[in-house]
Amino acid sequence: MKGNRIRQFSRVCFALALFLVLYIAISYAQDISTYGKFTIARLIYDGGGDWYSDPSSLPNLLKFIKENAPIDAYPEEIRVSIMDNDFFSYPYLYMTGHGNIKFGDEEVLRLRRYLQSGGFLHADDNYGMDKSFRREIKRVFPNNELIELPFNHPIFHIFYDFPKGLPKIHEHDGKLAQGFGIFYKGRLIVFYTYECDLGDGWEDPKVHGDPEEIRQAALKMGTNIILYSLMK
Repeated sequence: MKGNRIRQFSRVCFALALFLVLYIAISYAQDISTYGKFTIARLIYDGGGDWYSDPSSLPNLLKFIKENAPIDAYPEEIRVSIMDNDFFSYPYLYMTGHGNIKFGDEEVLRLRRYLQSGGFLHADDNYGMDKSFRREIKRVFPNNELIELPFNHPIFHIFYDFPKGLPKIHEHDGKLAQGFGIFYKGRLIVFYTYECDLGDGWEDPKVHGDPEEIRQAALKMGTNIILYSLMK
């Protein structure tokens, strides 16, 4: 009985500490256009890929984290290009698509500076952007490899527990879902979700007809990624 009370007290303390850290991080990093609340900045890129795919995904994820995690989330995504004046105002950058990605030379330098200065990029392959993403991120970090994260990495356990790593949302080629990362000075700055399709899982239920347990797994994993990025 005493052990249960101690565990409950520990969970409350962890939740309060997490909220305080996130509140401070977001308050200092977020542009005032979102009134100090956390939001996700969707990356607009050139090359012909559909950076705008899964339009209902990010609002649904923001709604989920506002209701289930200690984050006061702004209900709408922000759309930003690397060369925009307010690009550095958003600590969390998300990119997705099915097709080609192309960064200009100045964009390569600016994205590198953004990530080395504390920003975080979640690249979510929506089946088809793998080849171009790997090519372009290699230009951004020519000396840093994409490393597959082990299942015991904290990103899979920080809030919701994923003992087998990324959930598999859609089959596509039937490959295992994999999470790759790029580290800078010990900090995870790029997280690449491959053969997973998290964004599809965040979309409105009618779009793909996924079972609710699959959608919940996608939303929970998305929450983990956001919490981990802000804690680091």
